[in-house]
Amino acid sequence: MSRPKRIWCWIAAAAAVGVTLAGAGGCASMRDSRATWPIKEYEKLIAGRLDADYVGNVTCLAKCHAHDAIARDFRLSVHGEQIAAETGLPLVNCESCHGPGSLAIANIVEGKCDASTFIDLEKIPAGAKSLICLKCHAGQSVKSITAWPGSRHAAADVSCLDCHKLHKGPGQKVARKEIYPLCSSCHSREAAMSNLPSRHPLAEGIMTCADCHDPHGTLNDGDLREPTTRLLCAKCHADKAGPFVFEHADLMTDCQTCHEPHGSTNSEMTRWARPFLCLQCHQGHNGTRRPVLTSGDKAARTVFFGDCAACHTRIHGTDLPGYRNDDRFTR
Repeated sequence: MSRPKRIWCWIAAAAAVGVTLAGAGGCASMRDSRATWPIKEYEKLIAGRLDADYVGNVTCLAKCHAHDAIARDFRLSVHGEQIAAETGLPLVNCESCHGPGSLAIANIVEGKCDASTFIDLEKIPAGAKSLICLKCHAGQSVKSITAWPGSRHAAADVSCLDCHKLHKGPGQKVARKEIYPLCSSCHSREAAMSNLPSRHPLAEGIMTCADCHDPHGTLNDGDLREPTTRLLCAKCHADKAGPFVFEHADLMTDCQTCHEPHGSTNSEMTRWARPFLCLQCHQGHNGTRRPVLTSGDKAARTVFFGDCAACHTRIHGTDLPGYRNDDRFTR
């Protein structure tokens, strides 16, 4: 078929479609607002049981006394408080996470419901697990989870339920004393470093991993709570933050240039012991100019350096000049 004939065929087909649409209400009907499926229909799809229906907590728990303790804890929890209509919060009950329960209570054996009809939370992908939580929290916890889709935890297939154990008791948030053991269960390298001689007081509970990192993700490297380590460390180490008149070159942005934040075998959590830490950038003093300690044969000009901070006491910065014009950070 030639090109002109093909064009006329397309025009004719388009006209036929237009006539059909006009007969069905015209193009205006295509722009009409239509409601999407309710959330509960998606839950049925995840459960794989479109024939199940919702029965509510009262009906479900009245038929299955094996969950009495869980129901009591849930009633006292943050989620349980949202069942009351006067709170104005979205309804949260057992079926909000497990899916419709009519089939489960229809086949009760020895006081236990048929859990096989619920959403299989153990087998569905991590992203699907998180979506069950996000259907409510995407609107109610925007500040906390804005960066979750691009976070390291989400990319590593970590779901909300891997950290938040909703059936463990009324306290459904991770308690402060539980954060370090929880993070250590996956981050074994950082956990090992946090047990080195020079470290932050994580094991004692004075600090937690969440003081520096946001487990729900941020736009910063390493999911840090601040854009730079200088801003983050300054929350506790304000005396090292400055600004100073005499700053330590361009090292004031990243404290990790000298310090290992998760722990070190060196004092003050430095990456290397002094003077080797300073020798990464500075050549030091030679044998004829104020050596800290020289060998017996001065002609050999061999120098053994000691602790640079013994003289350069203000290595993070200072507002005062040195004792001599070429001194650096000595007062």
